[in-house]
Amino acid sequence: MSRGVLAWVVAGVGVILVIVVAAAIGGRDKSDETVPAGEWAQSVCGAVGVWRGAFQAIVEDIRTPAAQGDAGVDEPQSETPQTRRGFVRAGLEVAVQATDTLVEGIDNAGAPDTPQGEQAAQQISDWASSSKDDLEQAQDSLDTEADTLEDAIRQVTTAAGALGTTLASGVKTFADVAASDPALSAALRDSSTCQELRKKEEDV
Repeated sequence: MSRGVLAWVVAGVGVILVIVVAAAIGGRDKSDETVPAGEWAQSVCGAVGVWRGAFQAIVEDIRTPAAQGDAGVDEPQSETPQTRRGFVRAGLEVAVQATDTLVEGIDNAGAPDTPQGEQAAQQISDWASSSKDDLEQAQDSLDTEADTLEDAIRQVTTAAGALGTTLASGVKTFADVAASDPALSAALRDSSTCQELRKKEEDV
């Protein structure tokens, strides 16, 4: 995947994610409502699926970095820690925007009508909110110039690692929620958007 993909995502991620996440949750704010478990699972997994798609594009671009040569041709061998830092920071900026939209989508989905529904909804919301905070901190960490080449490499590696940590913590949070509420577990298992989300996880 080329840097052009990331540039496109940076340019349009805000509008696109708002539209698609709104569609995923039915376009209505149900944050103060209790909704059927199946509806909640469909909405939340749909929102997470859109968010994960943006993350996948960012991660794949970061895995295959490139620098621009004299003729505008990609030259991976010419990349420096400085250009790498700028590139990772741009990716984190997109990730923060995507996660901000995710937080709104999850909150607007309401709470499922299961024994542990309110707790589960709060747990998922807390994960999304803390993920946004972590990504913002990773982005901010790249504002400081490193003193040495080794420090620059370490700085970029740590910041980029925040993306993988966020994805991993999301998988664990959903597993914990499913384990805590059998009724909600069934809804998460049967929802078509949740099935699609699990397939994406298996394909990685």
